[in-house]
Amino acid sequence: MATEGYCVKCKAKQMMKDEKEVTMKGKGGVERGAMTGSCPSCGTKMFRILGKKK
Repeated sequence: MATEGYCVKCKAKQMMKDEKEVTMKGKGGVERGAMTGSCPSCGTKMFRILGKKK
């Protein structure tokens, strides 16, 4: 599954490499889903916050 995220080092949207789904702590103790991976051009760690599950 190819996920697009924003790389702050390249200042551009890139397709994540080696992405996986993780959970992060949100406000009020709610867990939020996110995708984490690395930028294919510079190798910086990237995140994309996912929407709430219905």
